Amino acid sequence: MTLPDASSNPAGADRTFQVDLRGLVDLLSHHLYSSPRVYLRELLQNAVDALTARHTLEPAAPEGAFGIRLYADGSVVRVEDDGVGLTEADVHTFLATIGRSSKRAEQVAEQRGDFIGQFGIGLLSCFLVADEIHVVSRSARTPDAPAMEWRGRGDGSYTLRTLRASARPRPGTTVTLTPRADAGEWTRPTQVRALARHFGSLLRHPVTFSDGTGGTGTAVNPEPAPWARTHPTPGARSRALAAYGEEVFGFTPLDTIELDLPAVGLKGIACVLPQAVPAGRRHGHRVHVKGMLLSEQAEEILPEWAFFVRCVVDAESLRPTASRESLYEDDTLAAVRDALAERLRAWIARAAASDPDLLARFLHAHHLAVKSLAVHDDEILRMLLPWLPFETTDGHTTLDAFARTHRTVLVTANVEEFRQVAAIASAAGLGVVNGGYTYDRELVHRLPEIRPETSVADLDPATLTAHLDPVDRETELAAAAYLARAREALAVFDCDVALRTFQPASAPALLVDSREARHERTRSQLAREQEGGLWGDILGALRQEAPRAQLILNQLNPLVRTAVAIDEPELARTSAEALYGQAALLSRRPLRPAESSLINRSFLDLLAHALRKDH
Repeated sequence: MTLPDASSNPAGADRTFQVDLRGLVDLLSHHLYSSPRVYLRELLQNAVDALTARHTLEPAAPEGAFGIRLYADGSVVRVEDDGVGLTEADVHTFLATIGRSSKRAEQVAEQRGDFIGQFGIGLLSCFLVADEIHVVSRSARTPDAPAMEWRGRGDGSYTLRTLRASARPRPGTTVTLTPRADAGEWTRPTQVRALARHFGSLLRHPVTFSDGTGGTGTAVNPEPAPWARTHPTPGARSRALAAYGEEVFGFTPLDTIELDLPAVGLKGIACVLPQAVPAGRRHGHRVHVKGMLLSEQAEEILPEWAFFVRCVVDAESLRPTASRESLYEDDTLAAVRDALAERLRAWIARAAASDPDLLARFLHAHHLAVKSLAVHDDEILRMLLPWLPFETTDGHTTLDAFARTHRTVLVTANVEEFRQVAAIASAAGLGVVNGGYTYDRELVHRLPEIRPETSVADLDPATLTAHLDPVDRETELAAAAYLARAREALAVFDCDVALRTFQPASAPALLVDSREARHERTRSQLAREQEGGLWGDILGALRQEAPRAQLILNQLNPLVRTAVAIDEPELARTSAEALYGQAALLSRRPLRPAESSLINRSFLDLLAHALRKDH
């Protein structure tokens, strides 16, 4: 974009911008449109808007009287419509000033919402694939109107002339492009037909395509949208919608949910995915506006928690962005998103009330999505919390079944703690739920809202150790020397050692150590290392009594009974280190470097002791 030389204009005179059209087209191709293929969508939008204006001008015209015809033979691409056409004044208004919207024309201002695109911007997109645009148009507003010919070129110049009426006998507009050599990917006949089908399959006006090989052309949109058709039975309708969802998305839906919002003229379907998807992964949805495909990746049409469905919708009142490839975030879109979310909730409620088999298959695949919804939606919580699967000491089961067996439900803060205590807690008859997964701990704590007879509490080391049986006094005294050596060996890990009896007897030891306790010990260690400095003072102010880990040896285990009887100090120390290392491995938490070193060292020391004993 350049400005005229200031010396050529008197002071204070109006000046005009000079637009570099090639630079503007390059800007559009790199920053506004996702692909050159949108040129055909823009031409179809212009044709649809012209047909809409023609129907407004001639409301008595029968349905299907006016249509759109596409032609491509490899050398030209042509789009012809039976729309309202352009007068000479229209050509100057809409084509000489590219970018001005036909919706601003005085004749159709009151019909603003009926139009999809902007005539000038639509033609401008054609320069993505062609260097020249040829338009022949005849207006339907004046019976004896002549035909107008406009030729626009990529350098920003254009010519306009009046043709004889015979040049175009009927009202309407024909746009012809001569593609550049580098645009063959988007303008060959098979691609033009595929693009027309892609963008225009749900258009309400008849659209045909011809490649010049004979015949009158094939229908691009032979049938209306599946939700607009009549079906003999509800079952037939359901199967038709599912078949359409499979055709569009490539998977067989677990179920289809009809979407109908009359206030905004929205209809469509939501297809429930048959398999789980990663939490928070949002799929794009296909959004049509007045039948024209706007976007295949419109994430904003549904809330984040609804990642278990893919939608196809056609709406009248949603507002496209400037590129017409996404939706403008406004109050209407927010209201549509809320209303569609309510439709999904209603579908879940119906499945819970009347189709337990469907509900079970849905929850098996999408329990995480439902959990995320239940956290914020009390109605879904009441309906589905008892049926959601959780990892427990009784295996993967529903909270409903688990609560029938355990009146007190204990829940861990993370996966690591559950792994530490699961086997011991199960043998002790404790009901523990793994609260380490997303949403699980928060949801388990809300179980008493649904089942008041059930109590829920966080599991801590004291709760677990309270359920382990103490050994008798004589056994405790006999093991005292060994326990003292074990405590001395494991002092570097801030770990105490105790002797108890618990099931299963095959477990030699249990390491009870929470993540919070380890963090507190690490902070205390840093404070000691930074003693006297500013950082040390800060950490010292935060210091609490650092909770110690606890290695609980199982007196019922034969290996432990042998170990506590060891008299040799070094062997006793090595065996305690080996038991600690084995318990740390079973806890499945990340090992610290010192622990990895201890496991290797204790293994080698025990192996060396065994070899010396054999000799």
